[in-house]
Amino acid sequence: MRNRIRFLTRDGCHLCDLARPVVARLARRHGLDLIELDVDADEDLQARYGSRVPIVLGPEDQVLAEGDIADGARLNRVIRKLSP
Repeated sequence: MRNRIRFLTRDGCHLCDLARPVVARLARRHGLDLIELDVDADEDLQARYGSRVPIVLGPEDQVLAEGDIADGARLNRVIRKLSP
C-alpha cells in the first residue's frame, strides 16, 4: 500500500506520546493513511524492532524516522521525498 505509513509505539513510551500528534499531522498533510501499531502486541514487530520506538515505517516498510522525532522536520523532509 503506497499511501500509508506505520507508526510503531508501545504503552508507556514518552517519546511515542510526543511524536504521535506530529506523525498524525504529517500523515494528513501528505495524504497518507496512518496505521499505529503496538510493537508489544505483535511478535514479529517485537522481534524486529524491540525497544526501538517510536518508529515510522514508510510504504515499503523502510524506517523513515525513529527515536526522538517530535519536532517532525526530518520526517517531513523524508516523506516529501517519497511523494511522486
